[in-house]
Amino acid sequence: MKRIFFTLASARSGTLFLRGVFQNNVRNCDCRHEPFFDWGNPTLFGPAIYDAYAGRHDRIRERLLAKKRYIDKLPGDIYLESSHAFLKSMHVAAFEVFPELELIHVVRDPLRVARSEAYREEWRRRVHAPFHFYKGDDGERHFCWSLTGNEEIFRHFESRKLTLFQWYLVQWIEIENRAMAFLRQHNLQERCYTLHSPRDLNDADKIRAMLKHFELPMNTEKVVLAGRRNQSFGYKANDTSTEELEFNEVVSDMPTRYLEIFRSEPYTNFGWANRLHRLEATSSLHHAH
Repeated sequence: MKRIFFTLASARSGTLFLRGVFQNNVRNCDCRHEPFFDWGNPTLFGPAIYDAYAGRHDRIRERLLAKKRYIDKLPGDIYLESSHAFLKSMHVAAFEVFPELELIHVVRDPLRVARSEAYREEWRRRVHAPFHFYKGDDGERHFCWSLTGNEEIFRHFESRKLTLFQWYLVQWIEIENRAMAFLRQHNLQERCYTLHSPRDLNDADKIRAMLKHFELPMNTEKVVLAGRRNQSFGYKANDTSTEELEFNEVVSDMPTRYLEIFRSEPYTNFGWANRLHRLEATSSLHHAH
């Protein structure tokens, strides 16, 4: 039976580099990132994200069945798709179509994710990049790689204007909540391995441990870490006091039920998660009043 791996991740979290890790180290593996140019292999971005939000799961199922037919025709014994579309659309029907799926949870500091995602969307809007936006049933223009903004978590901020950076922070929190909910719903904790980005992706021992956990055949005994990093043109990853303030504003206003997951593994292993712990009490007090 062909083994199929998907990723639980936000965009800008190192998923492209993860594909390179599998290409360089896993024997007989067909690797894809965001399969825009694979005929017959749907990406499940854009309108598919809106379909998932609108509850049109039958459309997601049809796309996933087409993906399964594509994967079944590939020669390798192993398939990895390191796309961040999984938790934006695919998750609503993925276990039904791929009941034996295995998962890699890639987690990155939310400030860095939000900063990078906001920069990417701003840049594409500035250059009027074609095919990167679509019109949803709500009449609004949506970015193909993002949630719709109509999801329940965003409704808590309808009375205030979020910056694009803050919007992506809210999306990151939603994505991580979806990751934990998907694992619990299908009891898949043992089939999932968590990697911190970029720390673990740059650690040969951690990569070896992941490959051993899944009992994957390696090309050689040595772990090869070479892979392409998806850098945005002109992007600088420096922390700013403004972003820290905007982060605190969002988390302080966030309903506590969205923050509870960050008090448990795997997040307790990440130093930056203390930001979320520290502000959870403020959020709880705010919503109590």
